[in-house]
Amino acid sequence: MAQVTLRKVVKNYDETPAVRGIDLDIADKEFVVLVGPSGCGKSTTLRMIAGLEEITAGDILIGDQVVNDVPPKDRDIAMVFQNYALYPHMTVYENMSFGLRLKKMPKADIDVRVQSAARILDITELLQRKPKQLSGGQRQRVAMGRAIVRDPKVFLFDEPLSNLDAKLRVQMRTEIKKVHQKVRTTTVYVTHDQVEAMTLADRVVVMNGGNIEQVGAPNDLYHAPATKFVASFIGSPAMNMIPCRLEQAAGALRVRLTDEITFPVPASRTARYQPHLSKSRLLFGLRPEHITEVPRHLEPEQHPFEVTLDVTEPMGQETLVYFTVNGTEICASVNPTAGAQSDARMALAADLSNMHLIDDETGMVL
Repeated sequence: MAQVTLRKVVKNYDETPAVRGIDLDIADKEFVVLVGPSGCGKSTTLRMIAGLEEITAGDILIGDQVVNDVPPKDRDIAMVFQNYALYPHMTVYENMSFGLRLKKMPKADIDVRVQSAARILDITELLQRKPKQLSGGQRQRVAMGRAIVRDPKVFLFDEPLSNLDAKLRVQMRTEIKKVHQKVRTTTVYVTHDQVEAMTLADRVVVMNGGNIEQVGAPNDLYHAPATKFVASFIGSPAMNMIPCRLEQAAGALRVRLTDEITFPVPASRTARYQPHLSKSRLLFGLRPEHITEVPRHLEPEQHPFEVTLDVTEPMGQETLVYFTVNGTEICASVNPTAGAQSDARMALAADLSNMHLIDDETGMVL
């Protein structure tokens, strides 16, 4: 087991920067997920930790050892890829034991490790099958088993679920989390799927354009995003962001979305937002679940307004409704029994205790 440390790590491809001087501390036994859109540098970062990509500048440490010049095979890491990379002519047992056999480990010790990993992953009955006889989920379990038997300091996962269908991805997410709880090895996991990141991670690292935008526990990123990018990337449906003006009246602040729609800023945020009164490019951020049908009893920070709905999407446990405010499409989440209908007027309530004010010029959440 070991912590992983990145210090001012840079990766350039010729003149093109892929990773721009990132710092990251991953604790021993922690499960950290790197998430972001294609081209953000997350897979490159993982490959540098693995030793599959040379570092342009900076240092990577596994435990207390700087591993910049250590070959991948000597870093004591195990990597699970998107494409499983199983040998088709070998049985599951032979695939899982292959790396240990290369190290000349005694057969009895190999068998103990393979059987133990197979029990953890519930694939004991598959040990004598070939990969072509397995489903996609079973192959992914075998790939994980091959990593587990090595008992490495660090597990590295490179988008391991992206080849699976939606139902199987959900199932395998649960399996990976169970395995981590049992094995407790430091894990770095890369995905572009923010739901995967939120459900698996102890901490999520959101990357964008080769930089780290924010690091935090999943709930912290969801409820307290530091930047416009994190606010929009984490959460599905995405956070609504509406151009607004901050106004002062009678010693209180208000957020104006249109001539008809204004909301009072909660008193607890007045001091925080006061210095930004003069800013001209502000966005009002509110997640869909914080815009609902008007409840029977309004809470102090719930404020009603009325709109014409453009589209309704029944989802079973909720109905998503879409409408336009000041040229911006907004999504809200209402109860299926609320009677939402396309092209009809509806009274909604905004929960301002969950609002965000974003500086559109700097991209920072205020």
